[in-house]
Amino acid sequence: MGKGGTSIPDEEWERFLREAEAGAQGAPKEPSARARMVTRRLQEETGRPEGWRTHQLPPRRRGKGWYAVGLLVTVGLLLVALAPGRVAGWFGGEGAASAPLAAESERPEQPPATQSAPQLPTTDEPFRGSPAARWADGTSGISLPTARATGWMSKQQVAQALDRSRDFLAASSLDRGVLRGERPKKAIALINRHQQDVQHYLATAFTKPSPENDPLLLFSRLATKKVRLVGDVVKTRGRITYREGKRGAVEVTTDVTYVYPVVRAAAGSTEVARTIVRREVVMSWDNPAKVIIEPGTFSLVSYKMDTTNSGCRTFTGYLTPEFSAERAAEDRGDGPEFDPYDRSTSVDALMQEAGDAKCWNATRL
Repeated sequence: MGKGGTSIPDEEWERFLREAEAGAQGAPKEPSARARMVTRRLQEETGRPEGWRTHQLPPRRRGKGWYAVGLLVTVGLLLVALAPGRVAGWFGGEGAASAPLAAESERPEQPPATQSAPQLPTTDEPFRGSPAARWADGTSGISLPTARATGWMSKQQVAQALDRSRDFLAASSLDRGVLRGERPKKAIALINRHQQDVQHYLATAFTKPSPENDPLLLFSRLATKKVRLVGDVVKTRGRITYREGKRGAVEVTTDVTYVYPVVRAAAGSTEVARTIVRREVVMSWDNPAKVIIEPGTFSLVSYKMDTTNSGCRTFTGYLTPEFSAERAAEDRGDGPEFDPYDRSTSVDALMQEAGDAKCWNATRL
């Protein structure tokens, strides 16, 4: 169970949902994740919702990146402008500059500050020189709001839904086995198995990854034949919010940035690279009286991803960070610059700002 929030016993939670489900009449055959599309629209009618497969795939554009399936997948990439004054600063020093940040309760107004002198990461201090040095570890960096009765749920049930939403983030983006490439069974178990479009995605993504069916849209998996995680800590920063959604559901929105420090897989490797992944995932804790859903699971509404130093035009299903030698060999071009630690802009806005550019030059890692 994630930290924070008030929870009720699992048995009571499931009993309540079973009782509600038993009274369900005229519920939709399956909820749909069509809101993975740009507009996040859901059909209003109570009949069988249409799947997201009605989308049109945006054309491939010039540059060094990709957008997939209209999911607002943006990639701020690989190519790092390590110029003095642009690299992260006040995060390996002493005093107030190195003090842990307070939890993020709302979207920040500006990106983290920088300092002129770059500080390179080491295996002992893998987050040195980046804003993530001041971020919290694991789920501690994902703040939860105060629970209140919303939609069909009581205050206690909302608290339980918030905890389980954060459990999903931990199981999909922080679990050590998943990071090593194992199938994210715990995370998948929390997803409504009646969402046929989502189940098709899950059945395809791990065996035939593609722009349309990329497991990285929801799950963090490292190419362990090439890289390995440094230490036991993944730094995170983000927040969870909620509101009443359609049909009285509790719609939970998560916006979290994860920082993964890695070295080459070869024994004795010491150069540290960092991959930064930001995901916005919206999940609907549906009323079983109105939507067919298993107790203790949620329906996916949308998921969007932005990654830095993860592989620009590759669809292997794994994060594939590059190191200084590979980055030096790349042609950075004149693409737009992007700060992957900047959480002051939504992923939606980033895509609009990107325009025709596919690969962005990260100003720091």
